[in-house]
Amino acid sequence: MQQNSGLTVGMTAETSVVVTREMTVGHFVPGMPQVYATPMMILHMEMAAGLAIADALPQGYISVGMSVDIRHLAATPIGCNVRALARVISVEAKSVLFEVEAWNHLRKIGEGTHRRGIVNVAGFEKRFGVREPAA
Repeated sequence: MQQNSGLTVGMTAETSVVVTREMTVGHFVPGMPQVYATPMMILHMEMAAGLAIADALPQGYISVGMSVDIRHLAATPIGCNVRALARVISVEAKSVLFEVEAWNHLRKIGEGTHRRGIVNVAGFEKRFGVREPAA
Protein backbone atom coordinates (compact mmCIF):
# COMPACT_ATOMS: atom_id res chain seq x y z
CA MET A 1 0.00 0.00 0.00
CA GLN A 2 1.24 3.49 -0.86
CA GLN A 3 1.14 5.13 2.59
CA ASN A 4 1.84 8.66 1.36
CA SER A 5 -0.40 8.83 -1.73
CA GLY A 6 -2.82 11.31 -0.13
CA LEU A 7 -0.11 13.63 1.18
CA THR A 8 0.70 16.84 -0.69
CA VAL A 9 3.03 19.78 -0.28
CA GLY A 10 1.16 22.70 1.27
CA MET A 11 -1.05 20.76 3.71
CA THR A 12 -1.32 22.76 6.94
CA ALA A 13 -2.68 22.66 10.47
CA GLU A 14 -2.53 24.81 13.59
CA THR A 15 -2.81 24.17 17.31
CA SER A 16 -3.43 26.74 19.99
CA VAL A 17 -2.72 26.60 23.73
CA VAL A 18 -2.70 28.96 26.68
CA VAL A 19 0.60 28.74 28.57
CA THR A 20 0.12 27.27 32.06
CA ARG A 21 2.63 26.90 34.87
CA GLU A 22 3.02 23.22 33.94
CA MET A 23 4.28 24.27 30.48
CA THR A 24 7.09 26.48 31.80
CA VAL A 25 10.78 25.76 32.07
CA GLY A 26 10.51 26.80 35.74
CA HIS A 27 8.09 23.92 36.34
CA PHE A 28 10.68 21.43 35.11
CA VAL A 29 13.91 23.08 36.29
CA PRO A 30 13.97 24.75 39.71
CA GLY A 31 15.17 28.35 39.63
CA MET A 32 14.37 28.88 35.96
CA PRO A 33 11.82 31.47 34.76
CA GLN A 34 8.12 30.73 34.53
CA VAL A 35 8.03 31.02 30.72
CA TYR A 36 6.96 28.63 27.96
CA ALA A 37 9.48 25.80 27.79
CA THR A 38 11.19 24.90 24.51
CA PRO A 39 10.21 21.20 24.76
CA MET A 40 6.56 22.24 25.13
CA MET A 41 6.82 24.46 22.06
CA ILE A 42 8.31 21.57 20.10
CA LEU A 43 5.51 19.27 21.32
CA HIS A 44 2.86 21.71 20.10
CA MET A 45 4.65 22.08 16.74
CA GLU A 46 4.75 18.26 16.41
CA MET A 47 1.05 18.06 17.26
CA ALA A 48 0.23 20.59 14.51
CA ALA A 49 2.32 18.61 12.02
CA GLY A 50 0.58 15.37 12.92
CA LEU A 51 -2.82 17.02 12.52
CA ALA A 52 -1.86 18.42 9.11
CA ILE A 53 -1.61 14.93 7.61
CA ALA A 54 -3.64 12.62 9.88
CA ASP A 55 -6.79 12.63 7.74
CA ALA A 56 -4.81 11.97 4.54
CA LEU A 57 -3.13 8.79 5.82
CA PRO A 58 -4.64 5.40 4.92
CA GLN A 59 -6.46 3.54 7.66
CA GLY A 60 -3.96 1.73 9.88
CA TYR A 61 -1.19 4.28 9.35
CA ILE A 62 0.00 7.04 11.68
CA SER A 63 2.81 9.57 11.67
CA VAL A 64 5.50 9.72 14.33
CA GLY A 65 8.15 12.33 15.04
CA MET A 66 11.61 11.56 13.66
CA SER A 67 13.58 14.78 13.90
CA VAL A 68 13.33 18.43 14.85
CA ASP A 69 15.50 21.43 14.01
CA ILE A 70 13.96 24.27 16.01
CA ARG A 71 15.01 27.73 17.17
CA HIS A 72 13.21 29.23 20.18
CA LEU A 73 13.21 32.96 19.43
CA ALA A 74 11.35 34.66 22.30
CA ALA A 75 9.92 34.00 25.75
CA THR A 76 6.18 33.71 26.44
CA PRO A 77 4.80 34.09 29.99
CA ILE A 78 2.00 32.17 31.71
CA GLY A 79 -1.46 33.13 30.48
CA CYS A 80 -0.47 34.00 26.92
CA ASN A 81 -1.86 32.16 23.91
CA VAL A 82 0.56 30.30 21.64
CA ARG A 83 -0.29 29.15 18.10
CA ALA A 84 1.81 26.42 16.50
CA LEU A 85 1.61 26.08 12.72
CA ALA A 86 2.88 23.32 10.46
CA ARG A 87 3.07 23.18 6.65
CA VAL A 88 4.18 20.21 4.54
CA ILE A 89 7.20 21.17 2.45
CA SER A 90 8.30 17.73 1.20
CA VAL A 91 6.74 14.27 0.88
CA GLU A 92 9.09 11.30 0.60
CA ALA A 93 8.49 7.55 0.45
CA LYS A 94 8.37 7.02 4.22
CA SER A 95 8.45 10.49 5.74
CA VAL A 96 7.08 14.02 5.51
CA LEU A 97 9.03 17.23 6.15
CA PHE A 98 7.29 20.25 7.69
CA GLU A 99 8.09 23.91 8.14
CA VAL A 100 6.93 24.79 11.66
CA GLU A 101 6.40 28.06 13.50
CA ALA A 102 5.06 29.21 16.85
CA TRP A 103 3.58 32.63 17.59
CA ASN A 104 2.41 34.43 20.72
CA HIS A 105 0.25 37.57 20.75
CA LEU A 106 3.25 39.77 19.91
CA ARG A 107 5.54 37.91 17.51
CA LYS A 108 7.01 34.71 16.16
CA ILE A 109 8.55 32.79 19.07
CA GLY A 110 9.84 29.70 17.27
CA GLU A 111 10.66 28.34 13.84
CA GLY A 112 12.29 25.41 12.14
CA THR A 113 11.63 22.06 10.52
CA HIS A 114 10.17 18.79 11.71
CA ARG A 115 10.15 15.38 10.00
CA ARG A 116 7.51 12.74 10.66
CA GLY A 117 7.77 9.09 9.65
CA ILE A 118 4.77 7.23 8.24
CA VAL A 119 4.17 4.00 10.17
CA ASN A 120 1.90 1.00 9.61
CA VAL A 121 0.57 0.40 13.14
CA ALA A 122 -0.09 -3.35 12.72
CA GLY A 123 3.40 -3.92 11.33
CA PHE A 124 4.96 -1.88 14.11
CA GLU A 125 3.06 -3.75 16.82
CA LYS A 126 3.96 -7.11 15.31
CA ARG A 127 7.65 -6.20 14.95
CA PHE A 128 7.97 -4.93 18.52
CA GLY A 129 5.40 -7.10 20.30
CA VAL A 130 3.33 -4.07 21.33
CA ARG A 131 -0.26 -4.85 22.29
CA GLU A 132 -3.21 -2.86 23.52
CA PRO A 133 -3.61 -3.16 27.32
CA ALA A 134 -6.45 -5.39 28.49
CA ALA A 135 -9.58 -3.46 29.37
